Amino acid sequence: MNKLSLHFHGLPFSLTLQLMASPIPPFLFSLFIFMHLGFSVEGITRHYTFNVQLHNVTRLCKTKTILTVNGKFPGAPVVAREGDRVVINVTNHVSNNVSFHWHGIRQLLSGWADGPAYVTQCPIQTGQSYAYNFSITGQRGTLWWHAHISWLRATLHGPLIILPFKNTSYPFPKPHKEVPIIFGEWFNADTEAVISQALKTGGGPNVSDAYTINGLPGPLYNCSANETFKLRVRPGKTYLLRMINADLNDELFFKISNHTFTVVEADAVYVKPFETDIIVIAPGQTTNVLLKTKTNPSATTFYMAASPYFTGQGTFDNTTVAGILQYKLPHNHKTPLQIPPLPPFNATSVVANFSSKFRSLASPQFPANVPQSVDRKFFFTVGLGSNPCPKNQTCQGPNGSMFAASMNNVSFTNPNTVALLQTYFSGRNNGVYTTDFPASPLEPFNYTGMPPNNTRVSNGTKTVVLPFNATVEVVLQDTSILGAESHPLHLHGYNFFVVGQGFGNFDPQKDPAKFNLVDPVERNTVGVPSGGWAAIRFRADNPGVWFMHCHFEVHLSWGLKMAWIVLDGELPGQRLPPPPADLPAC
Repeated sequence: MNKLSLHFHGLPFSLTLQLMASPIPPFLFSLFIFMHLGFSVEGITRHYTFNVQLHNVTRLCKTKTILTVNGKFPGAPVVAREGDRVVINVTNHVSNNVSFHWHGIRQLLSGWADGPAYVTQCPIQTGQSYAYNFSITGQRGTLWWHAHISWLRATLHGPLIILPFKNTSYPFPKPHKEVPIIFGEWFNADTEAVISQALKTGGGPNVSDAYTINGLPGPLYNCSANETFKLRVRPGKTYLLRMINADLNDELFFKISNHTFTVVEADAVYVKPFETDIIVIAPGQTTNVLLKTKTNPSATTFYMAASPYFTGQGTFDNTTVAGILQYKLPHNHKTPLQIPPLPPFNATSVVANFSSKFRSLASPQFPANVPQSVDRKFFFTVGLGSNPCPKNQTCQGPNGSMFAASMNNVSFTNPNTVALLQTYFSGRNNGVYTTDFPASPLEPFNYTGMPPNNTRVSNGTKTVVLPFNATVEVVLQDTSILGAESHPLHLHGYNFFVVGQGFGNFDPQKDPAKFNLVDPVERNTVGVPSGGWAAIRFRADNPGVWFMHCHFEVHLSWGLKMAWIVLDGELPGQRLPPPPADLPAC
């Protein structure tokens, strides 16, 4: 590939040598620059520099020091085109160990760049650097990047926008403008202290103090009217909103007063367009929507708002974040702003109705290559559980125990002195992991009925080994143990097809007959329905070690995770290359 160097006099970044922090808000500026320069070169290498550094930020009338990339919160977009190679050089200037995940990137034969700490790499230690190097193959759309160690992604995150090949149009009307919309959670407390305390006491963590849109909490929170995201639009235009849920622990409903959306993409895969007045988006998911503004709006400004969807038994941040849609009009219409009516926090029927609308384009240009037959079938329960309280300690979990979470009742234990991928690749396991993760629950029960009295989980670093190119089906079954709730399950290194969903217990005799094997939605993160199940299929064509986990950070911390080991194929292009020379050491 050719290496391109473009420097713009007076602008604070260079295209391929680095993308330094802009002194003005990065979202619209950075995206505008890349969209309008009109690069004609395909398959270039784009270099970015990430300096992880501390920065003081004030929200809700409180100033605290947070971790940032290049001093920005949220972080600036990483922008590339389909077919490009991206090299992001990360240097750690803080005392925390860090690692970064490029959420949704397939990482074909580049698993060393995937990012989850102690899975594909040891974290980057203070004063150290690592260059994440990967190509973008067969993907275009909205993804995102975030830290993948402990709860650091609370402030270390940003958009990852993949433009189509040059001179390739979208399969929908060209928008007037494109705008990233990142949902986040703001904690007045240090999030590392929050999860540290929870893991020590065994109880649930303290919840966030606010939700944010592009880092801003908005007028419904204390002293935050001046920290409100405003989307300025012109009448009669179409805007592409690139929506990302970067919340730590909350799914969200989102509306704009008196406006509707056309959904055109999910997790960087085009979908059959559908109209809706509400968006449901889980942590880890991205959704692209077209917003067509009114030709003759009844007011100059309209509220946009997001609130949580939650069905569990614990506490949650039951607040609402608001932003403003502001029309550019010659005369202001002084109409009082009204918050759009959002569903109740436990409106599972709204979530199910929204989720059921997603279908792949399944067109000649964008086919849905759904595995029609399956080599390996798995049935994974996902849910909560408990570990016993250590001796001489008082715990705040269920009945004096410690909260845990598991898949097939195995609460995954991360290694902390070596990464799984390095261990696997070297061929020297030495007991770091086992390959006996159960294909189905060892003790079946009525998963969504009356929960069993014994909620104890087992603990271990268990994996599943898959032969190269195997077709895989996984049924993900929620349980009612310590409360049924939706779980956004994310698979690294792959997209998968959501071939079926339902409520109650999955019926292996009846439910597969209803699977959609023609145009199911293709995603990297699926919301397993609260008190229900989701069935996914994928082809294991990417060798390496691939994390699969709930994208609620609290459930990830409690162990709701596992790893797939996909073996090399027989051909040279089917084998994972050796690690890069700068791969961090533990």
